[in-house]
This record gives sequence, structure tokens and C-alpha cells, in this order.
Amino acid sequence: MLSRIVNYVLLFVVGVVVGAVGTIAHQSTWRIGGFTLPWGLVLALLGYTALLVGLRLLSRSRIPALVAALGTILVILLFAQRSAGGSVLIVNDLIGQVWLVAPIVIAALVMAWPDLSKHRGDPAHEVPSRETA
Repeated sequence: MLSRIVNYVLLFVVGVVVGAVGTIAHQSTWRIGGFTLPWGLVLALLGYTALLVGLRLLSRSRIPALVAALGTILVILLFAQRSAGGSVLIVNDLIGQVWLVAPIVIAALVMAWPDLSKHRGDPAHEVPSRETA
């Protein structure tokens, strides 16, 4: 029981780190000709998605991925607030809005994805071949 609690605390901290690093990097862009590539946002969302999908695939439960997602989302919402000095880390532009909304949508999709590991190797869920039909 204690090891599970420690595991969840560490997953929450990992989520907080992913959210903090993503918040700092999400506004980084690269201008190529007339096109601006928001590489910071793309990498932050890819890293966050990889974390949640990896946790979801490695665990039989949705809880580890949910705990990491909560850490990320809470730190993003915290950093979206105006500081005492009046500065903000998440600017109210398209990239900032995507950074605020996309982690919530990604977490919802990862949590809603069905657990396919239960159906592996189960003869009741196999499609009959033409020879047996």
C-alpha cells in the first residue's frame, strides 16, 4: 500500500515537471520562410502524450496515467495565473490557448481508450477463420 502511494506521488511530480517544462517551452517557435513552426508546443505535447500513453500501456489501471495528467494540468493552470508582478507564462494567443486545452483533451482521450490487453489471447474475442466457420 505504501509503495503504491509513493508511486502515485512520484507520478504526480513527473506530471508537474512535464507541465512546467512544457509551459516554459511552449512559446518557442522557428520561422521558416513565411511559416512559423511552434516546435516548443509540438515537443511539449508529444512528450506529454508519450508519457500518458506509456503509462496507460504499462499499467493495468488508468490511475497512474490519470495522476500524471492531473499533475501536468494543475501546474499548467497554476502557471496560467497572473503573478504578483503582473507577468504571465502562458500568453493569451493561439499557442497559449492550445497549451491550455490540448493536455486536457489528450488526457480525456487516453483515459477513455479501452483496455485492449484484456482481449489478447482470449479465444472468446478472436474472429473465427473461414475454415472453422
